[in-house]
Amino acid sequence: MSVLLLRSLLFNVAFFGLGAFFMVLGVPLLLGPRRLQRRAMRGMAQCLVWTLCRTIGVTLRVTGSEHLPTQGAALIAAKHQSAFDTLIWFTLVPDVAYVMKKELFLLPFYGWFARRAPMIGVDRSAGGKAMRQMMRDAREVAREERQIVIFPEGTRTAPGQRIPYQPGVVALASSLNLPVIPVATNSGRIWGRRNFLKRPGTLEVRVLPPLTVARGELLARLEQVIETEQLELEGAGR
Repeated sequence: MSVLLLRSLLFNVAFFGLGAFFMVLGVPLLLGPRRLQRRAMRGMAQCLVWTLCRTIGVTLRVTGSEHLPTQGAALIAAKHQSAFDTLIWFTLVPDVAYVMKKELFLLPFYGWFARRAPMIGVDRSAGGKAMRQMMRDAREVAREERQIVIFPEGTRTAPGQRIPYQPGVVALASSLNLPVIPVATNSGRIWGRRNFLKRPGTLEVRVLPPLTVARGELLARLEQVIETEQLELEGAGR
C-alpha cells in the first residue's frame, strides 16, 4: 500500500469518525442557546483541519488575513473547490454563517446544527422567493455581527474550471451595505471533489482587499479579481 493511499485512508476514517463523534456528542447542545451549536461546529472544524494537516502532510498558508474582520459583520466571497472550504472559515473568522443549499438542512446531525446555528439556507427551486428569503436571513445574521461566507459560483468547481458567478453576492452586498472580501484558494488540488486520495502540499487561502465598486460593476470585478488570483495560484502549483 502506497504512503499516499495509507495517509488518505487514515484521514478519511478520522474525518468521518470525528465528524460523527462531534455531532452525536453535541446533540444535547441543540436544546441550548445557538452560540453553543456554533461553538461545537467551530471546534469540529478546527479538529478536522488539524487532522488533515497532520495525517496528509498539508501546510496551510493564509495570506491577506489583515483584510478579515476580528469582529462585526462582513461579506466574504470565496472560491469553492473542496469540502475543505466549508470547514476553514470556522477557523478564520469569529462567527461564520455560510450561505448553503437548503437541502443540507435535511441531513441528520450536520443539518440540524446548520439550521439551529443558523446558517443561511437557499432553496434553489424557489426562484425570486428564495432570493428574498436569503436577504432577510442575511440581514438577521448581519445584525448579530456575524461574518457571511458565500461561494459566488454557487457550486464547487475543479481546479482550472470556470463557470459564471451568480448575482446573489451582489444582492447581498447591496442589501447589507457591506464591501465584498474576495478569496482565492487551491484547495481542490489537495482535496478533490469525490476523491478518496488527499494530496500533501501547501494549501493556500488568499484573502484579497475588499471591493467597494458600484453594484453594476461588482460581479464582473469580483470574478476578475478572484480568477486572476486563481491563475497565479494554479500556475504556481504545476
